[in-house]
Amino acid sequence: MGELEAVGDIVTGGLIGRAVEPGAGEPGADGHTHERNCLNCGTPLAGDFCHACGQHAHVHRTLTAFFHDLLHGVLHFEGKIWRTLPMLAWKPGDLTRRYIDGQRARFVSPIALFLFCVFLMFAVVSLLGDMDDLSGKAKAGLQEELRDDQAKLVKIEAKRAAAAKVGQPTAKLDQRINRVREEIGGDTKALEGIQTGTAIVDTSDQLPGWLGGRLSRAAKNPELVAYKLKSNAYKFSWLIIPLSVPFVWMLFPFSRRWRLYDHTVFVTYSLCFMSLLVVAGLVLGAFGITGLAGLLWVLPPFHMYRQLKGAYGLGRWGAIWRTSLLTIFAMIVIALFSAVLVGVGTYD
Repeated sequence: MGELEAVGDIVTGGLIGRAVEPGAGEPGADGHTHERNCLNCGTPLAGDFCHACGQHAHVHRTLTAFFHDLLHGVLHFEGKIWRTLPMLAWKPGDLTRRYIDGQRARFVSPIALFLFCVFLMFAVVSLLGDMDDLSGKAKAGLQEELRDDQAKLVKIEAKRAAAAKVGQPTAKLDQRINRVREEIGGDTKALEGIQTGTAIVDTSDQLPGWLGGRLSRAAKNPELVAYKLKSNAYKFSWLIIPLSVPFVWMLFPFSRRWRLYDHTVFVTYSLCFMSLLVVAGLVLGAFGITGLAGLLWVLPPFHMYRQLKGAYGLGRWGAIWRTSLLTIFAMIVIALFSAVLVGVGTYD
């Protein structure tokens, strides 16, 4: 087949590059290469994959192959997605157990699927949601709140000046002035966040009045709270996993049979299904099929039941009472996650 040309004597990690036939990687008329040595490491080929580095024996240089690689990179498109999604929808427990037991090549990994589902969900929310309308309402509410706080500050400062003039103590008035100024600063930063799209969250409230302050501000401007939830959720979506795992562990306390890894895989696959359910509901709602979209929200307990039953090998009643508890736990996790989105400062 001609003279071999040395790839080089470059030593990488103690290995010397092997020789490759000149022109072996040149594509033919069909866009496929027909090499006899691996184009990556130079090892002689004896099958569809290089036994030294794992690269496919024949690479493709066609536009179709490029988009295939794109889909494969996002979805593990070579059959995995089509095996994973049907099982996730109808046999989630079987999918969870088989993945934990080592069938990794057949299915999309839970974390890869989770990242894709989260990306898809928030892309659909941004496309079909009412973020522009919501941000406008939040901005109007903040501007009204800012005007009220500024008027309040003028009145308190006038009271302080009058008290100081006659020699009365002003410590309490000073505290009120500082508190109102902090609220004005938080409102200003929140407005800047909406205008720049960074959704800045006010963190001016301090303990022990933290909770009361949050509830009061949420009551005054619920549109701002909704805006913060929608605009910040994708940044912290990963947090749902560690928030959920302890609650799943509580369904099997001190069990040596199931480990935290098992619970993490369970939670991640479950969240993938719930994310896809949100996407389906939004799409159906956008097409005016609100009746069917509403029916989707009765599926989560049924799905959790099937996943618990199959993943942990439970009987009917064992799965039922754990599903009931898990439904309650899921509401607690959503509340905790929402509190984090509203309460944690994210200054971009």
